[in-house]
Amino acid sequence: MGKLTIHFKNFFHEVKRKRVLFLMILPILIYFFVFAYIPMPGAYIAFVDYSIGKGIFGSPFVGLKNFEFLAKTGDLWRITKNTLLYNVAFLVLCNVFQVAFAIMLAELGSKWFKKLSQSIILLPYFISMVIVGFFAYNFFNYDHGFVNTLLTGLGFPKHDFYSDQGIWKYIIVFFKIWSQTGYGMIVYLATITGIDAEIYEAASLDGANPVQKIKYLTLPLLKTTVILLFLFGLGGILKGSFDLFFNLIGSNSILYPQTDIIDTFVFRSLVSQFNFSQGAAVGFYQSIFGLILVLVVNAVVKKIEPESALF
Repeated sequence: MGKLTIHFKNFFHEVKRKRVLFLMILPILIYFFVFAYIPMPGAYIAFVDYSIGKGIFGSPFVGLKNFEFLAKTGDLWRITKNTLLYNVAFLVLCNVFQVAFAIMLAELGSKWFKKLSQSIILLPYFISMVIVGFFAYNFFNYDHGFVNTLLTGLGFPKHDFYSDQGIWKYIIVFFKIWSQTGYGMIVYLATITGIDAEIYEAASLDGANPVQKIKYLTLPLLKTTVILLFLFGLGGILKGSFDLFFNLIGSNSILYPQTDIIDTFVFRSLVSQFNFSQGAAVGFYQSIFGLILVLVVNAVVKKIEPESALF
């Protein structure tokens, strides 16, 4: 008890000493408390037959019955596999492009061109997926899409993109990379900017060229940031980008075998039934899977590279 009191005293002393910094992070803490921690009891909905009239704790307890919704459909493996594969591709490729663009921008000498490039790369992050879906439709539409118009103009036959399951996994990954590269690039660019310039100066004096400095200095110093962001991304490995898939694919059932993920499948399944409990069960399944994966990968990282572990 005495040690706990000492810890609290030290904590409040630290808050008082750095009150300006704590005030800066206060809005973020309030946001997570209101939208992440307060709703946590709502996970109980996954285990009850929820009724708005009876409330969460007044609704009858049904155990794991709501989870049977996913298992009995026979589509659980397909949508879980699709969600995992897409998110692994997003996680790996987005990080690769983010690191690559961050390094390229850091190497640019012209400040105005650097800022212009940074703004152009970041812009897609702020574009609504509704607009992206509209853009994709006008680009790949069979009758008057830009690609098919170009193909016919060059003397080639039209291609029905919206009936081709195989090509859409590449289109989806492309749009994900296009929209997310700018945001992650800022994080890596900030890390590179924080590296002591004297390290690079010393390397230059030793005769290191730009490629060698990137290989032996920049990339190793980015390793911790890459691992941390990778671990954060693993937490949502089963939570697909619903807005991306929904706006690109919509209700085109021909493409579902290759493009259907957990979020879009549940949306279609529940939109007619309006079943809160089954939706909560799916969310619980996604969260637990992500938590276990983060714990396992973090344990592996902790053994290999203790300083890079999340906790």
